[in-house]
Amino acid sequence: MRTVIFDLDGTLADTSGDLLAAANACFRGLGHGDVLVPGQDAGIALRGGKMMLRHGLERLGLYDAATVEAQYPVLLDAYRAAIDTHTVLYDGAMEAVETLKTAGYGVGICTNKPEALAELLLRRLGVRDAFASMVGADTLPVRKPDPEPLRAAARRAGGDPAQCVLIGDSDTDRNTARAAGVPSVLVTFGPSGADMAALQPEALLDRFADLPGLVADLIG
Repeated sequence: MRTVIFDLDGTLADTSGDLLAAANACFRGLGHGDVLVPGQDAGIALRGGKMMLRHGLERLGLYDAATVEAQYPVLLDAYRAAIDTHTVLYDGAMEAVETLKTAGYGVGICTNKPEALAELLLRRLGVRDAFASMVGADTLPVRKPDPEPLRAAARRAGGDPAQCVLIGDSDTDRNTARAAGVPSVLVTFGPSGADMAALQPEALLDRFADLPGLVADLIG
């Protein structure tokens, strides 16, 4: 079976508001108030918890790796407690997923969000059952851009890893697909959308309504 595998943060859903809120909870706990700015820092948020902590501490002139490591579990706890306060699915995302399934594609998720948090978020959004597989950052011993999580997501969705396409929003997704020898489609509507063309994916996606046609062109 041919499969379409999606990244989660910044691809299916805009999770930046809740991620930034969790990081700012850490900075408040350290006595600094809110450091990261919703909207302005959305691109940083979608690069992960440790990156948010690093950028915030650098902005304060207080970066040190030990503080990032110590605060990361605090950030995860804060995020888990308010994981869907601001998060929204991108327009047309789930309609595209259902169209792909109707056309006979297997559909799954490959994310660098910890698996338990990805599962929780998808269930809170009411869409977990739409996906046949879900591989998170800690599901396997390796994570993206290693190709094995993508291959595992395709296999767990009932597909052939050589006949899949990865839908994402970052250089990590582009590099993952390249390492796996399969095409990638990068979305242009996320916080880093203007940077996606420079990564030279097999296709760019401006709106989810166009995805089924792009997938058919790329993997049949």
